[in-house]
Amino acid sequence: MWRDRRILDLFSIDHPILLAPMAGPVLSDMAIAVARAGGLGALPSALLSHEQTRAEMAKIRAATEAPINMNFFCHVPPAYDEGREAAWRETLKPYYSELGVDPAEPIPVSNRTPFDEALCQTVEELRPEVVSFHFGLPPAPLVARVKASGAKVIASATTVREAIWLEERGCDAVIAQGFEAGGHRGIFLSEHADQQVGTMALVPQVADAVNVPVIAAGGIADGRGIAAALALGASAAQIGTAYLFCPEAKLVAPHRAALKVAWDDDTVLTRVFTGRPARGIANRVIREVGAMSDLPPQFPLAGGALMPLRGKAEPAGSGDFTPMWSGQAMRLGREMPAAELTRTLVAETQERLRQIA
Repeated sequence: MWRDRRILDLFSIDHPILLAPMAGPVLSDMAIAVARAGGLGALPSALLSHEQTRAEMAKIRAATEAPINMNFFCHVPPAYDEGREAAWRETLKPYYSELGVDPAEPIPVSNRTPFDEALCQTVEELRPEVVSFHFGLPPAPLVARVKASGAKVIASATTVREAIWLEERGCDAVIAQGFEAGGHRGIFLSEHADQQVGTMALVPQVADAVNVPVIAAGGIADGRGIAAALALGASAAQIGTAYLFCPEAKLVAPHRAALKVAWDDDTVLTRVFTGRPARGIANRVIREVGAMSDLPPQFPLAGGALMPLRGKAEPAGSGDFTPMWSGQAMRLGREMPAAELTRTLVAETQERLRQIA
């Protein structure tokens, strides 16, 4: 059925489709649906406590024996900069006044825990079949322990140099994340997001540069995109934005509504929400503060000061202060359950491959 079986055999899955581990929108029910349909389900764990991760994995294991990918961030936590925090709050002060939020109230913690000893112990306890990382890799001893647990290790590369770096440090496969992808850039060897490469240019260059299988990601939302990625040397595709249209996606109402009406050029790379470049649908705070402004504190601290604004705006139906992550192919999104979407993607891809054979 599939000519290139490297990813299928590596992960023991039926189809070369991976659910992108989108922190926030994806929890156990979507992971289960994709896994049951023959793809690789994912549990993004960067925003979950240890207890929540264990509970979500318990639900997955109770529902399916299929392989699962647990995803983690591996950024270096920044030092708290009181001056920068104060300047950021001052920038947001007019919005606080407009929405009736006390600008002097304590800032909520915007927490994204990087992979550490405690999370490594969680992996060793839960034994996912795949562990993926964003923003490079954790220290080598932790990677070795993850691999010793039996998990295959994969990570995102946004350039050929990053892909080679990941292979040299033991990754079993590399995700080639193109410029079109929604959410956070996996960039880690550079801070120059403006130099990022598009998916269809990146995939064949990465495939030529590394010996491990390549997973294409970014701007792929239907069988045409998957077939194109496979033709360019990828062994599988990782799909994100297309799954945001599924009922299993945990989205606030303004985000779901924005996805339905956005055009292909409505997304931007922005630092506003977290302090790190991520692609989302442009909204008021992005436009007024500046998408790539240097004002927000370093990742992941920027989001804390925006939380009170979100708390006021979202219940009123406004996405003015909400990170509405989306890739550039959102207009290809279809509203259907995640399992049905996975099966549809499989059928479309196979039909397209037959046409070009």
